Amino acid sequence: MKKYVIIVAGGKGLRMGSDLPKQFLPMGDKPVLMHTLEVFRRYDETLQIIVVLPREQQDFWKQLCQKHSFAVEHTLADGGETRFHSVKNGLALVQGPGLVGVHDGVRPFVSVEVIRRCYDLAKVQKAVIPVVDVVETLRHLTDTGSETVSRNDYKLVQTPQVFDVELLKQAYAQEFTPFFTDDASVVEAMGMPVYLAEGNRENIKITTPFDLKVGSALL
Repeated sequence: MKKYVIIVAGGKGLRMGSDLPKQFLPMGDKPVLMHTLEVFRRYDETLQIIVVLPREQQDFWKQLCQKHSFAVEHTLADGGETRFHSVKNGLALVQGPGLVGVHDGVRPFVSVEVIRRCYDLAKVQKAVIPVVDVVETLRHLTDTGSETVSRNDYKLVQTPQVFDVELLKQAYAQEFTPFFTDDASVVEAMGMPVYLAEGNRENIKITTPFDLKVGSALL
């Protein structure tokens, strides 16, 4: 079965307080995005990797690849106005049938085990997302204030979210709505169920200076 991953890397670094987009920030000996690609290549040498970047960032990325002698083979796709449109552009390069994952470019600490689990389950379940337990107390905002809710009723969602290729293409043929915050929400809008798989706690999203410090420590 043919396997793909679309790695979405369209961040501008605003929350990072940096002029350099967060996916290009150095962490250890190379940019964050390179660490992310390397873990997917470790999962499967035959996996077809598609990196979605804003067109104006692609030359800079190529320069970084040359500077770091980065040899993980991948294809570039143009970023869109929103994450939805970026994923849709990446999907245009996927020639099914098969399985396709969608992963945040600034999640370099997803484990190979989680990646494998999601792809293996998607062979049967068609739509799989990794999740972890909520460990903090949650409060729900109401018209009159707020109230405690049971954290056992909620999960934190991660990536890669892995789908049957034809299913995801059908889902992304829908009109965009602001409710589409991840790929699972797009698939669910068609009435399709999404299967939950165990994620890994280290699979954080590098979006703030604190996250970068945590990431450097994890390395």
